[in-house]
Amino acid sequence: MELVLAGNQIQLNDQGYLTDFSQWTKEVGEAIAQQEGIALTDAHWKVIHYLQDQHKQDIPLSIRKIGKSNVVSIKEFYDLFPTGPLKISSKIAGIPKPASCI
Repeated sequence: MELVLAGNQIQLNDQGYLTDFSQWTKEVGEAIAQQEGIALTDAHWKVIHYLQDQHKQDIPLSIRKIGKSNVVSIKEFYDLFPTGPLKISSKIAGIPKPASCI
């Protein structure tokens, strides 16, 4: 599916995740966050950059791993992304839905 976000035409899969990470920009991330009802703070951006870094290194993601990363605690992760922390943060970060997410 094609969608125009933040003035950029991007490709999304049927679950709303970017199909091409190279299409991600900060503005695209902000637009996705807005659609999810999240106003991004510095803490959100720290998580997003961590997720993107892990994705670029092909490191599988899990909520537990993020809690152990010292980026945020698991409680903070749920506070930042209350409707599904790993699913929503991955979507905003422009990376595929992690295998650990249902």
